[in-house]
Amino acid sequence: MNYMGIDHHRQYSHITVLDEKGEKIKSGRVANYRSELEKFLKGINDVEAVVEAGRSSYTMVDILEDIEIDVVIAHPKEVKAIARAKIKTDKRDSHMLAHLLRTDLIPEVYKRSRENRGYQRVLRQRAFYIGSLTRVKNRIRALLAQQGEEIQEEISRVKNLFGTKGMKVLMRLSLASGEKELIDALLKTYRHLDERRKETTGLVEKLYLEIPEAQLIHTAPGFGVFLSVLMAVEIADIGRFKDGGKFHSYAGVIPSTHSSGERTYHGKIIKEGNRWLRWAAIEAVWPGIRADFDLRCYYERLKKRKGANSAKVATARRLLTIIYRMLKENRPYIPYKR
Repeated sequence: MNYMGIDHHRQYSHITVLDEKGEKIKSGRVANYRSELEKFLKGINDVEAVVEAGRSSYTMVDILEDIEIDVVIAHPKEVKAIARAKIKTDKRDSHMLAHLLRTDLIPEVYKRSRENRGYQRVLRQRAFYIGSLTRVKNRIRALLAQQGEEIQEEISRVKNLFGTKGMKVLMRLSLASGEKELIDALLKTYRHLDERRKETTGLVEKLYLEIPEAQLIHTAPGFGVFLSVLMAVEIADIGRFKDGGKFHSYAGVIPSTHSSGERTYHGKIIKEGNRWLRWAAIEAVWPGIRADFDLRCYYERLKKRKGANSAKVATARRLLTIIYRMLKENRPYIPYKR
């Protein structure tokens, strides 16, 4: 077997190929095209490859899989911890990756299917529109906060400033000419983004019908269609988690631990791992405790002892435990009847 380390960049990659004894067979810079990679590997058989996880790493993964080369994806932070070096170059990085692969020391990242990555892009697009809408709303509120008492009184009568009635109020506000132009421009941007958001809603609903795991998660308290699809797509395969603790760690909702001698201190959550899973679990807490009596009792009990923030995180962790068991046992959530 030969081992190929790939230091991947957007336009090119530096590749080093080692044999079983660690001797270098070939090394060089290659453009990120299938034809160039095949030319570089001509005459080299039985190759296994490794590439560090990054924004564009999957383009190389797809090329390698198309030419039938097994590839693993390495965790960049853990690789850096294993192979810390004072001198860092593309050539040295690719050689180190090949060496770690040969010695079976690669800290692997889960390799997602092309279908799963397509699902992720739909959800990221929706998240982008929602985030952009929030920023536009905040900008409008900031501009309105600088207006006089009459404007403040008029907008205070509207419960939802960005609902149908609220938008009509915003359009007819008597503002100075320069201020009016700013608000009108922001409202046009808001309407455009909201239309794009509605389009992605249809795409998410289509994914919901295609993914059985999302339909299972939807039965858990607090999880609407979007959060259910997001959770299912980010998990991808629940079988890759040996137990609920591993799942919690992947979502980054376990407390950090500092231990020295006989003293152990548990701090804030680690916030490592999959930030989308963590966000979805925490977002589901408020609707979850409103919908489920047992979950609400759990939250209120912890709130009295540890405070609202700690109780919220612990409840998110319980929701993840519920989802883990549902997916492992392939059964919907059944609330306890009193």
